[in-house]
Amino acid sequence: MTVEIGKQAPDFTLPDQNGEKVSLSDFKGKNIVLYFYPKDMTPGCTTQACDFRDHHESFGELDAVIIGVSPDPVTRHEKFIDKHDLPFLLLADEDKQAAKDYGVWKLKKNFGREYYGIERSTFIIDKEGQIQKEYRKVRVKGHVEEALEYVREYLN
Repeated sequence: MTVEIGKQAPDFTLPDQNGEKVSLSDFKGKNIVLYFYPKDMTPGCTTQACDFRDHHESFGELDAVIIGVSPDPVTRHEKFIDKHDLPFLLLADEDKQAAKDYGVWKLKKNFGREYYGIERSTFIIDKEGQIQKEYRKVRVKGHVEEALEYVREYLN
């Protein structure tokens, strides 16, 4: 499955930080900022999550929800949220199926070593559930502000 701008976002159901099942389709009628990230508690992922936290209210004013997804288990998400006061959902994609559906489970290279992991990516989904914008190979610095500006300008 591949994702395309203007097409329906692939639905999924994953456990949140409390172990409760959450489906993407639960948020129909809201704008969604769906971001995939590699790992809780790492420097880049912590910076990104805290940037989303710091702009959470601004996204909310635009009728947008923020949803983070990583392969980490529920218990790790719970600790990550508690440690950094994150006010949005983190979903546990332990079997990486959602990441594969969105094309973000990729072969990566680091210091000559190859391995599979999450390619940091964000998808902006409109109130009808269609993908309106995708950001691939995201650089953390300035990304949240760019996503917020897109939602402000194009989805409201």
